[in-house]
Amino acid sequence: MQRSTVPSLVSHLVAALVLGAVALGCGQSGGAAGSSASAQPSSASGPASGASAQAKTASSGAASSDGAKPTPLAVGDTAPDVTLQAADGKPVKLGSLAGKLVLVYFYPKDDTPGCTIEAKGIRDGWTKFQEAGIEVYGISGQGADSHKAFADKYSLPFPLVPDEGGKIADAFHVPHKGEFASRQSFLIGKDGKILKVWLEVDPSAHADAVLAAAH
Repeated sequence: MQRSTVPSLVSHLVAALVLGAVALGCGQSGGAAGSSASAQPSSASGPASGASAQAKTASSGAASSDGAKPTPLAVGDTAPDVTLQAADGKPVKLGSLAGKLVLVYFYPKDDTPGCTIEAKGIRDGWTKFQEAGIEVYGISGQGADSHKAFADKYSLPFPLVPDEGGKIADAFHVPHKGEFASRQSFLIGKDGKILKVWLEVDPSAHADAVLAAAH
């Protein structure tokens, strides 16, 4: 009995040691890393999804941190009642312009080729804009001094509004990065609702496009 029991015990002991070694190896190379990797996404996804929900609630127009574009405003939407403070310091509440047609156009940067062409096009058609009763506000992320220099250089007859921080761009759901906003325009009707949206703008033809949309 003892002779048969000893080999049996030795066999069980060897088998247990082999299984223990295999289990230990899997835990270090695959099992531990795998469980760690699977645990990390679950722990990260909670705060990330929560932060995403908070950001969406706080400002549906703000560009997300991963660079996703906000959902654009559409024709028929009520224009956001933001305060437009021109480079000359005079604040205008957009809602106070009810009863008038208003063009709010966003452009990337003062005194750059495309932005200059767009602004000069509106300037050159200014008499027609006045006849159509369209008020114009150009908006970009540069400061008041930059806007004033740009307006003075090209004799622009309409106000340029600094949007440092991009709050106005966010309100209009316009994508922006730093001080550079996307080139988009919104024609607001007399009832305060969006009458026409340009998510892609041809700077050389934009003035004529706005005038055509206003009639």
